Amino acid sequence: MELFTWNQLGDITLGRPNLGMNTRVEMYRLMQFSMRDILGEAYGDEAADSLFNKAGKRSGVAFCNNVLDKNLPLNEFIAQFHTKLLEFSIGILRVEKLVPAQPSLIITISEDLDCSGLPITGNTVCDFDEGFLEGIFEVYTGNPYTVKEIDCWSTGDRTCRFTINPVNHE
Repeated sequence: MELFTWNQLGDITLGRPNLGMNTRVEMYRLMQFSMRDILGEAYGDEAADSLFNKAGKRSGVAFCNNVLDKNLPLNEFIAQFHTKLLEFSIGILRVEKLVPAQPSLIITISEDLDCSGLPITGNTVCDFDEGFLEGIFEVYTGNPYTVKEIDCWSTGDRTCRFTINPVNHE
């Protein structure tokens, strides 16, 4: 049972008349990485990664249903998604490969909110982003998707790269 709804985000304009919609990336990451740490301590790192992925997916579903126009043709949908990622300061989307019939994609997100500028650890860290993208593409297409981060700032790359595939076309 999903308890989260878009309405829980509140009326930010009303609630933050002076500070508005903006906050610093450090504060977002402080919440994210301290939560990941606590979940890892309580349930193990693999479970923490899985929970972040599930939270990302739930967020992606909500984002797609409340921010994106699901009725647009694929290329227009991706263009709108690119614009919204910029508008929300999430990252800069670039499509490297698109197979429209499935659709499956390879995309990059530069200046990613979750990891750009992190120390190199050799591990990908964008579990939330994987789920976020899964949720968006599942809502848009009506079919289940798998998303895998194959490059990350934390692995030494300067952009995050994701494969996005329908479940039966990996």
